Amino acid sequence: MEGCKKGDEIAIQVRDVKKSFRLYNDKCHTIKEKALHKGRGQYHVSEVLKGVSFTVKQGEALGLIGHNGCGKSTLLKLLTRIMYPDEGSIALNGRVSSLLELGAGFHPDMSGRENIYINASIFGLGRKEIDQRIGSIIEFSELEEFIDNPVRTYSSGMYMRLAFSVAINVNADILLIDEILAVGDVNFQAKCFRRLMEIKGSGTTIVLVSHSTAQIERICDRSIWIQDGLVRREGSPADVHREYLDYMARQREDAGRSVLQGKQENMGGKSPAKQAGSVRKNIHNSERGRSMVEIASIVLKGADDKERTVFRLGETVRLELKLNALVRLEAYFIEINLVRADGLFCAGCSTAEDGAVCSAWTGRKRLELCFTKMELLAGNYHFDLHIAKADGGTFFFCGNIAAFEIEQREPGRGIMRLEHHWIWESKDRDYVPIGTNER
Repeated sequence: MEGCKKGDEIAIQVRDVKKSFRLYNDKCHTIKEKALHKGRGQYHVSEVLKGVSFTVKQGEALGLIGHNGCGKSTLLKLLTRIMYPDEGSIALNGRVSSLLELGAGFHPDMSGRENIYINASIFGLGRKEIDQRIGSIIEFSELEEFIDNPVRTYSSGMYMRLAFSVAINVNADILLIDEILAVGDVNFQAKCFRRLMEIKGSGTTIVLVSHSTAQIERICDRSIWIQDGLVRREGSPADVHREYLDYMARQREDAGRSVLQGKQENMGGKSPAKQAGSVRKNIHNSERGRSMVEIASIVLKGADDKERTVFRLGETVRLELKLNALVRLEAYFIEINLVRADGLFCAGCSTAEDGAVCSAWTGRKRLELCFTKMELLAGNYHFDLHIAKADGGTFFFCGNIAAFEIEQREPGRGIMRLEHHWIWESKDRDYVPIGTNER
């Protein structure tokens, strides 16, 4: 491993890194097995990283995204020196702390306090440094009452909180994180996020691997999309994630079409439901084996009453459904849920919550729902349909009944636009607004 020179503005430099693994079909472990099964030691080489290059500036927060198996975690392990590249080089400037496999190296029969010393020493801290920080580590973990108990008596949540607290209080120059921000309960997660933003504000370089694009957009300044072992796109998180989510949505649609085609072939070429664009139809079978509800048609329209699947930010979106109840439904309500392509639940509409009356239903019915101003930012979204029993149970559910895309020209971050304006007037003479020139 090469090291960056002190004073450089570059914290991490990755140059044409390649990494492959041998995948054995059935590996022999003894001489006897090799003699009896000559072909058992056959393997094929899997190229995980095929020449990845990028740099990270000091104090920058970088997000790594990509589907499972694309090489994100392998790259992070190379950065932590758990593994080494087959080709290429990685240069790091400063002390590295990693949040990869939390609690790796913890001894179950030792107390939480003893494991803090062991784990912190792995990160490069000396005895005196650990003595100075152990109080803040224990306080952050909220395990004061149990800190002198063996960690084998800890719950999985307590175990992870202790490991996270050690890693995040090392005061490293470079912090590497792999999908572990969902630690502990909701309050502890919020505290971890605040601590992470404080670390970023102190100038620590952060590399975050996550499938949550929203999480990366809140933390990171830049994103890199890794696809099949190569850097496919890098840039601002909003731009990279939009293209990534579009790609993943197309992958799901292709997979869905393959499944539908297979069903049609099994049915002798007859299609149970036609498919138009991104709007799909489905028949749901109840647990008893008989259909309860059929979707006859699904249409998305704009304010001009024309069918569309692409809308501009702030436009009207109308969802029109034609349904057929094959059994009599009573005491039910209907939910339409709005979901982003990566699975983020954005909003839900319920006839029960909105006070809309659902009368007893048999046969054909029409359902319409209008969003007068769809203030979601650019991305791919879809609707889920849920017809629920009065007690919350399910009569019928169909996910991704209608997919659509939002386009925008205006800048924006997050998932939605909020109407707002900055106030520059102030009656306080001692504290003038930021927009006012200095006196």
